[in-house]
Amino acid sequence: MNIKTIGMISSYRGLETRGDWLWQQTPNQFGIWGNMQMLALAPKPDFLIMYQFDFPQKSPQKSWLDSFRKPQQPSELNIDSLLRNVDKERIIYLLREPPLDEIVEINNQNYQQAQKYCGYVSGPDDFAPTSDYMPAIWYHSNTFQDLNEMPCPQKVAPCSWITSGISRTANHRQRLDFLQSLQSSEIKFDLYGRNLPVWAKTLGELSNKWYGMAPYYYNLSIENYADNNWYVSEKLWDSLLAWCLPIYYGGPAADKLLPPGSFLRLPSLDEKGIAYIKEVTATPDAWYAAKDAIAEARQIILHKLNLLNWLSNFVTQHS
Repeated sequence: MNIKTIGMISSYRGLETRGDWLWQQTPNQFGIWGNMQMLALAPKPDFLIMYQFDFPQKSPQKSWLDSFRKPQQPSELNIDSLLRNVDKERIIYLLREPPLDEIVEINNQNYQQAQKYCGYVSGPDDFAPTSDYMPAIWYHSNTFQDLNEMPCPQKVAPCSWITSGISRTANHRQRLDFLQSLQSSEIKFDLYGRNLPVWAKTLGELSNKWYGMAPYYYNLSIENYADNNWYVSEKLWDSLLAWCLPIYYGGPAADKLLPPGSFLRLPSLDEKGIAYIKEVTATPDAWYAAKDAIAEARQIILHKLNLLNWLSNFVTQHS
């Protein structure tokens, strides 16, 4: 088999030097999945993925994402020099961030610029040239073999929530308000995360999300955005891969991708939602009822929704 290499560029901080990006998402060595190999820094790749890459903006806007990705200035970036002589039809642009009001203009400008350089341009919103779900990545450090073959870990605690203290958009502030109300309710759950407010009763930041999910029956998986048919993030994949039953707040995309019963729907971020969490987490009964569906969902995430599988299919179609 002729293995095609895929390079990557991104505006997410920390990915510039990640030679092993996504290698943990395949059972094979060195990022190989099917007919392709993920080599992010390859100098002459056959294909190139622009993964949440921010093009230079004529009027750069400050946003909450500045702490996670590097806003590009026209004077400091030559796009052609980053493309490594890959043909346009073999360059993939995947925008990952949801169309929050505060950044939707930036997203739209990225789409417009991407169409000049890329044969395929997609994102999880209705404004994208190709509207589609974001292929799955996850943030557990476990190997693919472990996640694929391991039995369910021992569950010893009721519920966890891993989140951040970002508060620069209305959606993030709504989530923090819900967190404060949930903690005031005295429902038993463990909170982990970075940059959380001083009032938050947190057990700290995690280097591997597995440790804040695997021992728990339930996990609160609350998206930053729940208002279209496309957006679903790693919050759901991480929870299911750790054999949790997610209590999920998000849009309808998850219903189209995962089997019925593999997650629960949090009805709202208010008192009704708090009452729902209290009722569900009072016993592990819902988790036991969902265990088979969770197992099925995990296999779908690992083998079908996996970004590496998506890229392999793209390579097949364009080789």
